[in-house]
Amino acid sequence: MSDRPLRPATLLVRGGLNRSNHAETAEVPFLTSGFVYDDAAQAEATFENRITHYQYSRFGNPTLTMLEERLCMLEGAEACRLTATGMAAVHAAMLSHLKVGDHVVASRALFGSCHWIVANLLGRYGITHQFVDGADLVQWQAALARPTAMVLLESPSNPMLDLVDIRAVCDLAHQAGALVVVDNVFATPLLQRPLEMGADIITYSCTKHMDGQGRVLGGAILGPKKWVDEVLQPFIRNTGPSMAVFNAWVILKGLETLKLRVDAMCRSAAAVADFLAERAEIKRVLYPFRADHPQQALALKQMTAGGTVVCLELNGGKEAAFRFMDALRIIDISNNLGDSKSMVTHPATTTHLRIGAEERAKLGISDGVVRLSVGLEDVADLIDDLAMALDAAAPLAIAAE
Repeated sequence: MSDRPLRPATLLVRGGLNRSNHAETAEVPFLTSGFVYDDAAQAEATFENRITHYQYSRFGNPTLTMLEERLCMLEGAEACRLTATGMAAVHAAMLSHLKVGDHVVASRALFGSCHWIVANLLGRYGITHQFVDGADLVQWQAALARPTAMVLLESPSNPMLDLVDIRAVCDLAHQAGALVVVDNVFATPLLQRPLEMGADIITYSCTKHMDGQGRVLGGAILGPKKWVDEVLQPFIRNTGPSMAVFNAWVILKGLETLKLRVDAMCRSAAAVADFLAERAEIKRVLYPFRADHPQQALALKQMTAGGTVVCLELNGGKEAAFRFMDALRIIDISNNLGDSKSMVTHPATTTHLRIGAEERAKLGISDGVVRLSVGLEDVADLIDDLAMALDAAAPLAIAAE
Protein backbone atom coordinates (compact mmCIF):
# COMPACT_ATOMS: atom_id res chain seq x y z
CA MET A 1 0.00 0.00 0.00
CA SER A 2 2.80 2.41 0.87
CA ASP A 3 6.56 2.46 1.26
CA ARG A 4 6.12 4.19 4.61
CA PRO A 5 4.84 2.59 7.82
CA LEU A 6 1.13 3.25 8.15
CA ARG A 7 -0.68 4.31 11.29
CA PRO A 8 -3.42 2.23 12.94
CA ALA A 9 -6.38 4.23 11.60
CA THR A 10 -5.14 3.69 8.04
CA LEU A 11 -4.43 0.00 8.58
CA LEU A 12 -7.92 -0.49 9.99
CA VAL A 13 -9.39 0.69 6.68
CA ARG A 14 -6.80 -0.52 4.17
CA GLY A 15 -4.89 -3.42 5.72
CA GLY A 16 -5.08 -6.76 3.89
CA LEU A 17 -7.41 -5.40 1.20
CA ASN A 18 -7.73 -7.95 -1.64
CA ARG A 19 -10.00 -6.80 -4.46
CA SER A 20 -11.35 -9.29 -6.96
CA ASN A 21 -11.05 -8.85 -10.73
CA HIS A 22 -14.20 -6.70 -10.54
CA ALA A 23 -12.31 -3.99 -8.59
CA GLU A 24 -15.05 -3.46 -6.01
CA THR A 25 -14.74 -0.67 -3.43
CA ALA A 26 -15.88 -2.71 -0.43
CA GLU A 27 -14.37 -6.07 0.45
CA VAL A 28 -16.22 -9.04 -1.03
CA PRO A 29 -17.60 -11.73 1.30
CA PHE A 30 -16.59 -14.97 -0.39
CA LEU A 31 -19.64 -16.95 0.70
CA THR A 32 -18.50 -20.35 -0.49
CA SER A 33 -17.96 -23.58 1.35
CA GLY A 34 -15.34 -24.92 -1.05
CA PHE A 35 -13.09 -24.21 -4.03
CA VAL A 36 -12.42 -25.98 -7.33
CA TYR A 37 -9.17 -27.11 -8.96
CA ASP A 38 -7.97 -26.89 -12.51
CA ASP A 39 -7.22 -30.59 -12.49
CA ALA A 40 -6.72 -33.58 -10.18
CA ALA A 41 -2.97 -32.96 -9.97
CA GLN A 42 -3.58 -29.46 -8.60
CA ALA A 43 -5.88 -30.90 -5.93
CA GLU A 44 -3.24 -33.46 -4.96
CA ALA A 45 -0.51 -30.82 -4.78
CA THR A 46 -2.74 -28.62 -2.65
CA PHE A 47 -3.43 -31.34 -0.09
CA GLU A 48 0.27 -32.24 -0.02
CA ASN A 49 1.09 -28.58 0.72
CA ARG A 50 3.27 -28.32 -2.39
CA ILE A 51 1.24 -25.39 -3.68
CA THR A 52 -0.96 -22.76 -2.05
CA HIS A 53 -4.60 -22.96 -3.09
CA TYR A 54 -7.81 -22.48 -1.11
CA GLN A 55 -9.35 -25.87 -0.32
CA TYR A 56 -12.33 -25.51 2.00
CA SER A 57 -13.59 -22.56 4.03
CA ARG A 58 -13.03 -24.49 7.25
CA PHE A 59 -9.29 -24.31 6.45
CA GLY A 60 -9.15 -20.85 4.89
CA ASN A 61 -11.10 -18.38 2.78
CA PRO A 62 -10.16 -15.13 0.98
CA THR A 63 -12.42 -13.05 3.25
CA LEU A 64 -10.89 -14.62 6.36
CA THR A 65 -7.42 -14.03 4.95
CA MET A 66 -8.17 -10.32 4.55
CA LEU A 67 -9.24 -10.08 8.18
CA GLU A 68 -6.25 -12.12 9.37
CA GLU A 69 -3.82 -9.92 7.46
CA ARG A 70 -5.45 -6.72 8.67
CA LEU A 71 -5.22 -7.87 12.30
CA CYS A 72 -1.58 -8.91 11.82
CA MET A 73 -0.69 -5.49 10.46
CA LEU A 74 -2.52 -3.78 13.31
CA GLU A 75 -1.01 -5.98 16.03
CA GLY A 76 2.48 -6.34 14.55
CA ALA A 77 2.11 -10.13 14.50
CA GLU A 78 3.52 -12.61 11.99
CA ALA A 79 0.38 -14.72 11.61
CA CYS A 80 -3.28 -14.94 12.63
CA ARG A 81 -6.05 -17.50 12.60
CA LEU A 82 -9.71 -16.78 13.14
CA THR A 83 -12.23 -18.74 15.20
CA ALA A 84 -15.99 -18.79 15.62
CA THR A 85 -15.92 -17.01 19.00
CA GLY A 86 -13.49 -15.45 21.44
CA MET A 87 -13.75 -18.48 23.71
CA ALA A 88 -12.93 -20.74 20.76
CA ALA A 89 -9.79 -18.63 20.33
CA VAL A 90 -8.70 -19.12 23.95
CA HIS A 91 -9.53 -22.84 23.82
CA ALA A 92 -7.68 -23.41 20.54
CA ALA A 93 -4.63 -21.42 21.63
CA MET A 94 -4.35 -23.56 24.76
CA LEU A 95 -5.36 -27.04 23.64
CA SER A 96 -3.38 -26.91 20.39
CA HIS A 97 -0.22 -26.39 22.42
CA LEU A 98 -0.71 -28.38 25.61
CA LYS A 99 -0.35 -32.11 26.22
CA VAL A 100 -0.58 -34.63 29.05
CA GLY A 101 1.84 -33.78 31.86
CA ASP A 102 2.10 -30.07 31.04
CA HIS A 103 1.68 -27.38 33.66
CA VAL A 104 -0.16 -24.06 33.26
CA VAL A 105 0.11 -20.94 35.40
CA ALA A 106 -2.74 -18.46 35.06
CA SER A 107 -3.81 -15.19 36.55
CA ARG A 108 -6.77 -15.80 38.83
CA ALA A 109 -8.58 -12.78 37.40
CA LEU A 110 -9.96 -14.33 34.21
CA PHE A 111 -13.28 -14.18 32.41
CA GLY A 112 -15.55 -16.88 33.82
CA SER A 113 -15.30 -19.26 30.86
CA CYS A 114 -11.50 -18.87 30.67
CA HIS A 115 -11.33 -19.62 34.39
CA TRP A 116 -13.46 -22.75 33.79
CA ILE A 117 -11.12 -24.04 31.08
CA VAL A 118 -8.13 -23.76 33.40
CA ALA A 119 -9.85 -24.98 36.56
CA ASN A 120 -12.08 -27.71 35.12
CA LEU A 121 -11.16 -28.72 31.59
CA LEU A 122 -7.37 -29.00 31.59
CA GLY A 123 -7.31 -31.61 34.35
CA ARG A 124 -9.36 -33.99 32.19
CA TYR A 125 -6.40 -34.09 29.79
CA GLY A 126 -3.77 -34.62 32.45
CA ILE A 127 -2.67 -30.98 32.52
CA THR A 128 -2.03 -29.36 35.90
CA HIS A 129 -2.59 -25.72 36.75
CA GLN A 130 -1.90 -23.05 39.34
CA PHE A 131 -3.68 -19.73 39.80
CA VAL A 132 -1.85 -16.64 41.04
CA ASP A 133 -2.92 -13.13 41.92
CA GLY A 134 -1.99 -11.33 38.71
CA ALA A 135 -0.72 -8.16 40.37
CA ASP A 136 1.66 -10.03 42.70
CA LEU A 137 5.01 -10.62 41.00
CA VAL A 138 6.21 -12.62 43.99
CA GLN A 139 3.44 -15.16 43.36
CA TRP A 140 4.33 -15.28 39.67
CA GLN A 141 7.99 -15.84 40.54
CA ALA A 142 7.16 -18.67 42.94
CA ALA A 143 4.73 -20.34 40.55
CA LEU A 144 7.17 -20.11 37.64
CA ALA A 145 10.04 -21.61 39.57
CA ARG A 146 9.07 -24.97 38.04
CA PRO A 147 8.96 -25.89 34.34
CA THR A 148 5.76 -24.50 32.83
CA ALA A 149 4.25 -25.02 29.39
CA MET A 150 1.95 -22.01 29.27
CA VAL A 151 1.00 -18.80 31.06
CA LEU A 152 -2.49 -17.35 30.56
CA LEU A 153 -3.47 -13.85 31.63
CA GLU A 154 -5.79 -10.98 30.78
CA SER A 155 -4.99 -7.35 31.49
CA PRO A 156 -7.08 -5.40 32.30
CA SER A 157 -9.14 -8.21 33.75
CA ASN A 158 -12.84 -8.88 33.48
CA PRO A 159 -14.59 -7.40 35.43
CA MET A 160 -12.43 -5.81 38.14
CA LEU A 161 -9.90 -4.18 35.78
CA ASP A 162 -6.89 -5.68 37.55
CA LEU A 163 -3.62 -5.28 35.65
CA VAL A 164 -0.67 -7.61 35.18
CA ASP A 165 2.88 -6.36 34.55
CA ILE A 166 3.07 -8.06 31.19
CA ARG A 167 6.76 -7.50 30.53
CA ALA A 168 7.84 -8.76 33.95
CA VAL A 169 5.61 -11.85 33.79
CA CYS A 170 6.79 -12.64 30.25
CA ASP A 171 10.41 -12.53 31.42
CA LEU A 172 9.65 -14.94 34.28
CA ALA A 173 7.54 -17.19 32.07
CA HIS A 174 10.17 -17.54 29.37
CA GLN A 175 12.75 -18.53 31.97
CA ALA A 176 10.38 -21.35 32.93
CA GLY A 177 9.99 -22.39 29.29
CA ALA A 178 6.40 -21.15 29.02
CA LEU A 179 4.47 -19.78 26.09
CA VAL A 180 2.66 -16.60 27.20
CA VAL A 181 -0.95 -16.13 26.03
CA VAL A 182 -2.52 -12.71 26.67
CA ASP A 183 -6.24 -12.05 26.32
CA ASN A 184 -6.16 -8.42 25.15
CA VAL A 185 -9.90 -7.89 24.70
CA PHE A 186 -10.41 -5.04 27.18
CA ALA A 187 -7.45 -3.02 25.90
CA THR A 188 -7.90 -3.74 22.18
CA PRO A 189 -4.85 -3.59 19.90
CA LEU A 190 -5.18 0.20 19.91
CA LEU A 191 -4.56 0.71 23.64
CA GLN A 192 -2.05 -2.05 24.45
CA ARG A 193 0.47 -4.10 22.45
CA PRO A 194 1.46 -7.18 24.45
CA LEU A 195 3.70 -8.63 21.73
CA GLU A 196 6.01 -5.65 22.18
CA MET A 197 6.18 -6.49 25.91
CA GLY A 198 7.26 -10.07 25.31
CA ALA A 199 3.97 -11.96 24.94
CA ASP A 200 3.96 -14.85 22.48
CA ILE A 201 0.27 -15.23 21.65
CA ILE A 202 -2.61 -12.74 21.69
CA THR A 203 -6.28 -13.73 21.73
CA TYR A 204 -9.34 -11.60 21.00
CA SER A 205 -13.06 -11.84 21.05
CA CYS A 206 -13.76 -9.97 17.82
CA THR A 207 -17.38 -9.86 19.01
CA LYS A 208 -16.40 -7.00 21.27
CA HIS A 209 -14.88 -3.77 19.99
CA MET A 210 -13.89 -5.09 16.56
CA ASP A 211 -17.45 -5.69 15.47
CA GLY A 212 -18.59 -3.65 18.42
CA GLN A 213 -22.13 -3.22 17.16
CA GLY A 214 -23.80 -6.36 18.48
CA ARG A 215 -24.03 -8.18 15.16
CA VAL A 216 -21.73 -11.21 14.96
CA LEU A 217 -19.45 -13.50 16.96
CA GLY A 218 -15.78 -14.11 16.23
CA GLY A 219 -12.35 -14.73 17.71
CA ALA A 220 -8.73 -14.27 16.69
CA ILE A 221 -5.36 -15.76 17.67
CA LEU A 222 -2.14 -13.99 16.72
CA GLY A 223 1.44 -15.16 17.13
CA PRO A 224 4.63 -16.38 15.42
CA LYS A 225 4.17 -17.84 11.94
CA LYS A 226 5.98 -21.09 12.79
CA TRP A 227 3.73 -21.74 15.80
CA VAL A 228 0.57 -20.75 13.96
CA ASP A 229 1.40 -22.93 10.93
CA GLU A 230 2.74 -25.97 12.75
CA VAL A 231 0.81 -26.02 16.04
CA LEU A 232 -2.37 -23.99 15.75
CA GLN A 233 -3.42 -24.52 12.14
CA PRO A 234 -3.57 -28.36 12.32
CA PHE A 235 -5.74 -28.07 15.43
CA ILE A 236 -8.14 -25.59 13.83
CA ARG A 237 -8.19 -27.47 10.53
CA ASN A 238 -9.12 -30.78 12.14
CA THR A 239 -11.36 -29.64 14.99
CA GLY A 240 -13.30 -27.02 13.03
CA PRO A 241 -13.81 -23.91 15.21
CA SER A 242 -13.76 -21.75 12.06
CA MET A 243 -15.22 -18.27 11.74
CA ALA A 244 -18.18 -17.85 9.39
CA VAL A 245 -17.26 -15.95 6.24
CA PHE A 246 -20.11 -13.48 6.68
CA ASN A 247 -18.98 -12.78 10.23
CA ALA A 248 -15.43 -12.09 9.01
CA TRP A 249 -16.80 -9.65 6.45
CA VAL A 250 -18.87 -7.83 9.09
CA ILE A 251 -15.84 -7.57 11.38
CA LEU A 252 -13.72 -6.25 8.49
CA LYS A 253 -16.23 -3.44 8.04
CA GLY A 254 -16.37 -2.90 11.81
CA LEU A 255 -12.60 -2.42 11.96
CA GLU A 256 -12.89 0.61 9.71
CA THR A 257 -14.44 2.61 12.54
CA LEU A 258 -12.68 0.88 15.46
CA LYS A 259 -10.36 3.76 16.31
CA LEU A 260 -13.12 6.34 16.13
CA ARG A 261 -15.35 4.26 18.38
CA VAL A 262 -12.69 3.25 20.92
CA ASP A 263 -11.33 6.79 21.25
CA ALA A 264 -14.82 8.20 21.86
CA MET A 265 -15.78 5.41 24.26
CA CYS A 266 -12.59 5.87 26.29
CA ARG A 267 -13.26 9.58 26.68
CA SER A 268 -16.80 8.90 27.83
CA ALA A 269 -15.71 6.08 30.17
CA ALA A 270 -13.22 8.38 31.90
CA ALA A 271 -15.92 11.04 32.39
CA VAL A 272 -18.43 8.47 33.67
CA ALA A 273 -15.87 7.08 36.14
CA ASP A 274 -15.22 10.57 37.50
CA PHE A 275 -18.95 11.16 37.93
CA LEU A 276 -19.55 7.85 39.69
CA ALA A 277 -16.66 8.42 42.09
CA GLU A 278 -18.49 11.44 43.55
CA ARG A 279 -21.71 9.60 44.36
CA ALA A 280 -22.42 8.56 47.94
CA GLU A 281 -24.12 5.34 46.79
CA ILE A 282 -20.85 4.07 45.31
CA LYS A 283 -18.41 2.20 47.51
CA ARG A 284 -15.63 2.30 44.93
CA VAL A 285 -15.02 2.93 41.25
CA LEU A 286 -12.32 1.16 39.28
CA TYR A 287 -10.93 2.68 36.09
CA PRO A 288 -7.27 2.12 35.14
CA PHE A 289 -6.33 5.75 34.42
CA ARG A 290 -7.89 7.22 37.55
CA ALA A 291 -5.46 8.26 40.28
CA ASP A 292 -7.29 6.08 42.82
CA HIS A 293 -6.83 2.89 40.80
CA PRO A 294 -4.29 0.82 42.75
CA GLN A 295 -2.31 0.10 39.57
CA GLN A 296 -2.59 3.44 37.81
CA ALA A 297 1.18 3.69 37.30
CA LEU A 298 1.26 0.33 35.53
CA ALA A 299 -1.78 1.28 33.43
CA LEU A 300 -0.07 4.48 32.29
CA LYS A 301 3.05 2.47 31.44
CA GLN A 302 1.31 -0.29 29.44
CA MET A 303 -1.76 1.40 27.94
CA THR A 304 -2.42 4.54 25.93
CA ALA A 305 -5.91 5.09 27.40
CA GLY A 306 -7.98 3.68 30.24
CA GLY A 307 -10.37 1.61 28.14
CA THR A 308 -14.10 1.48 27.58
CA VAL A 309 -15.16 -0.36 30.77
CA VAL A 310 -15.79 1.02 34.24
CA CYS A 311 -16.29 -1.19 37.30
CA LEU A 312 -18.35 0.12 40.19
CA GLU A 313 -19.36 -1.34 43.54
CA LEU A 314 -22.54 -0.15 45.21
CA ASN A 315 -23.18 -0.08 48.90
CA GLY A 316 -26.11 -2.32 49.68
CA GLY A 317 -24.97 -5.43 47.79
CA LYS A 318 -27.08 -7.33 45.29
CA GLU A 319 -30.37 -5.64 46.17
CA ALA A 320 -28.94 -2.17 45.57
CA ALA A 321 -27.11 -3.29 42.42
CA PHE A 322 -30.28 -4.81 40.96
CA ARG A 323 -32.39 -1.76 41.81
CA PHE A 324 -29.75 0.47 40.17
CA MET A 325 -29.61 -1.67 37.02
CA ASP A 326 -33.39 -1.99 36.75
CA ALA A 327 -33.81 1.79 36.99
CA LEU A 328 -31.59 2.51 33.97
CA ARG A 329 -33.54 3.71 30.94
CA ILE A 330 -30.82 4.23 28.32
CA ILE A 331 -28.15 1.76 29.37
CA ASP A 332 -29.04 -1.86 28.65
CA ILE A 333 -28.62 -4.89 30.91
CA SER A 334 -26.50 -7.31 28.88
CA ASN A 335 -23.47 -9.54 29.37
CA ASN A 336 -21.72 -8.17 26.27
CA LEU A 337 -19.17 -5.33 26.25
CA GLY A 338 -17.24 -3.15 23.84
CA ASP A 339 -20.47 -2.31 22.02
CA SER A 340 -21.66 0.99 20.59
CA LYS A 341 -24.56 0.72 23.06
CA SER A 342 -23.74 1.14 26.75
CA MET A 343 -24.39 -1.98 28.84
CA VAL A 344 -24.26 -3.09 32.45
CA THR A 345 -23.96 -6.55 33.89
CA HIS A 346 -23.88 -8.05 37.38
CA PRO A 347 -20.86 -10.39 37.26
CA ALA A 348 -21.70 -12.36 40.42
CA THR A 349 -24.95 -13.62 38.90
CA THR A 350 -23.91 -13.82 35.22
CA THR A 351 -20.41 -13.92 33.74
CA HIS A 352 -18.72 -15.13 36.94
CA LEU A 353 -21.59 -17.06 38.52
CA ARG A 354 -20.12 -20.51 37.92
CA ILE A 355 -16.66 -19.88 39.37
CA GLY A 356 -18.29 -19.94 42.82
CA ALA A 357 -18.59 -17.56 45.75
CA GLU A 358 -15.18 -18.44 47.22
CA GLU A 359 -13.33 -17.66 44.01
CA ARG A 360 -15.36 -14.48 43.46
CA ALA A 361 -14.35 -13.34 46.94
CA LYS A 362 -10.68 -13.81 46.06
CA LEU A 363 -11.21 -11.64 42.99
CA GLY A 364 -13.11 -8.93 44.87
CA ILE A 365 -16.31 -9.57 42.92
CA SER A 366 -18.88 -8.76 45.60
CA ASP A 367 -22.64 -8.83 45.13
CA GLY A 368 -22.53 -5.03 44.80
CA VAL A 369 -20.19 -5.02 41.79
CA VAL A 370 -21.53 -3.86 38.43
CA ARG A 371 -19.55 -3.81 35.19
CA LEU A 372 -20.37 -0.89 32.90
CA SER A 373 -19.34 -0.98 29.25
CA VAL A 374 -19.53 2.58 27.96
CA GLY A 375 -20.82 3.06 24.42
CA LEU A 376 -21.25 5.87 21.94
CA GLU A 377 -24.25 7.70 23.37
CA ASP A 378 -23.82 11.33 24.41
CA VAL A 379 -21.93 11.16 27.68
CA ALA A 380 -24.24 13.74 29.26
CA ASP A 381 -27.21 11.45 28.60
CA LEU A 382 -25.34 8.50 30.10
CA ILE A 383 -24.51 10.47 33.23
CA ASP A 384 -28.14 11.60 33.55
CA ASP A 385 -29.27 7.97 33.25
CA LEU A 386 -26.74 6.81 35.84
CA ALA A 387 -27.73 9.63 38.21
CA MET A 388 -31.41 8.70 37.98
CA ALA A 389 -30.63 5.02 38.60
CA LEU A 390 -28.39 5.83 41.57
CA ASP A 391 -31.16 7.99 43.02
CA ALA A 392 -33.43 4.94 42.80
CA ALA A 393 -30.86 2.77 44.58
CA ALA A 394 -29.94 5.43 47.14
CA PRO A 395 -32.22 4.29 50.00
CA LEU A 396 -30.65 0.84 49.97
CA ALA A 397 -27.10 1.96 49.26
CA ILE A 398 -26.90 4.76 51.79
CA ALA A 399 -28.61 2.68 54.50
CA ALA A 400 -25.93 0.02 54.02
CA GLU A 401 -23.04 2.48 54.11
